[in-house]
Amino acid sequence: MCWDISFSSDIELVKKSFPAIRDERKKIDYDYSYFENVQAITFPAYPIIYKDKNGSGLALREMEWGVLPLYIQDPKLQTDRRRSMVNIRSERILEDKKSYWYRLRNQRCLIPVTGTYEHRAISGWKKKVPYFIAEAGRDIFYIPGLYQWHEVVDQDGVIDTVGSFGMLTRTANEVMSQIHNNGPNKHRMPLYLPADLEQQWLEDLGEEDMAPIFHFEMPSAQLTYHPVYTLRGYPTRPDQKHRYEPFKWEGLPELGNDTPNNNSLF
Repeated sequence: MCWDISFSSDIELVKKSFPAIRDERKKIDYDYSYFENVQAITFPAYPIIYKDKNGSGLALREMEWGVLPLYIQDPKLQTDRRRSMVNIRSERILEDKKSYWYRLRNQRCLIPVTGTYEHRAISGWKKKVPYFIAEAGRDIFYIPGLYQWHEVVDQDGVIDTVGSFGMLTRTANEVMSQIHNNGPNKHRMPLYLPADLEQQWLEDLGEEDMAPIFHFEMPSAQLTYHPVYTLRGYPTRPDQKHRYEPFKWEGLPELGNDTPNNNSLF
């Protein structure tokens, strides 16, 4: 699963990419240290760009990561199922016209990020090595997603409309398959896009226009990546540097070779 994204910049930069966007955020002042590693498993609120299907243009608004499966009524079962709906396999959106994702195909959004994270397994190591990945030469980029609305009622009986979204993924390219090399959803990656396809994702698209976007594979040479210390918990790094700066793991082999150097174990 692709469960970790990062936004370590200024959300106001979104308005430079989309000058006509409406700002519908309820919260303006963000703790960007929190945004450095946003984990899908907690269903966090996160600012995304969406195009209202009623044609009122683009807007920036917080929505919860993880599409809420409205067809499930039991709260526990709903939460369990929701964990598998933080990501959306782009290949499936048009394949199954009875699927939940096909019904949401025209409710498209973009997720602003400065990077994403993924874990790499090394033979014999207990801990996986986390990597930060981004598009080379871009301070901020956008991952496509789908969203939906649902209503919630608070303890005072006030009804509010809440959005939830999922992030599109695809089969990993060469470098991402070497990083995301383990687990039940190994060899997957977020659907990284160039700027022109990001903009196109929010246009009025027919199904024939969506397919080329789903099939786009970001070349490995256009990604930048490096190992970091950890994504879970808040331990102090041995070198005292910021937790998301590049970290040199002793014995870490080159990508494509998962046998540790010097028999180093972690």
